[in-house]
Amino acid sequence: MILNNRKYLLLSCLFFMYSILNAQDWAELEHFRAANSELSEAKLNENRVVFMGNSITIGWSAHQPEFFEGKPYINRGISGQTTPQMLVRFRQDVLDLKPKVVVILAGTNDIAGNTGPSTLQMIADNLMSMAELAEANGIKVVLCSVLPAYDYPWRTGLMPNEKIPALNTMIKDYASTKGFIYLDYFSAMTDGKNGLKEDLGSDGVHPNKKGYELMAPLVEKAINQALNER
Repeated sequence: MILNNRKYLLLSCLFFMYSILNAQDWAELEHFRAANSELSEAKLNENRVVFMGNSITIGWSAHQPEFFEGKPYINRGISGQTTPQMLVRFRQDVLDLKPKVVVILAGTNDIAGNTGPSTLQMIADNLMSMAELAEANGIKVVLCSVLPAYDYPWRTGLMPNEKIPALNTMIKDYASTKGFIYLDYFSAMTDGKNGLKEDLGSDGVHPNKKGYELMAPLVEKAINQALNER
C-alpha cells in the first residue's frame, strides 16, 4: 500500500510538472525552434511550401516520408494542436520561413475540445487570421477541408460528423470570397456517412499510408495551382 501511494504521488508530481511546463509554452513555440534555425534561407527560385497543421499533418512524414523527400516541403504539424495554438506560432513556423505557399489543415481538434470549448465561428476566425497573415506576407494560401470523422474515439459524442461538414462549408465560402485555394479532402475520403473510409485510417480520424497516398496528388495539384497564380 505504501509503495502504491508513493507511485501515485510520483505520477501526480510528474503530471503536475508537465502541466506547468506545457502551460508555459501553450502554443509549443519551442517545438520547431531549433529546426527552424537550422533551415537555410529560401532561395529565390525555390518553391518552398510549409504544411501547417496537427497530428494529421505531422503524421504524413511518418506514414509517407517519400512524399517530402527531395522537395522544398516543410512539415510543421504538431499533434493535438488547435487553431489558436497554430495562430500563435504561425509567424515563426510559417512566415519567418518565407515559403511561397502555405497549406493549412486544421480544426478537428478544436471540435474535439482539445484546448477547451470552441464554436465553429471561432475556428473559422483563426483559420482566416492565419490565411490573411500569409496573404499580407506574399504567401499563397491553400485552405484544406477538415477530414471526415464520424466520432472521436478519445472523446465521443461531440458530433464531428455534423460539425465538420458545417465548418468545411464556412472554409470553402471564405476561400471563394478571398480568392484562396480550397482543397477538398473531405469529399474524397468520406464513407458517405460523414465518417472516414475504413480503409483510409484505423481510428476513424487519422489517415494511414493509403489515406496519405490519396491526399498526395490532391495537395500537389493545389500547390501547383497556387504557384501558377504568382
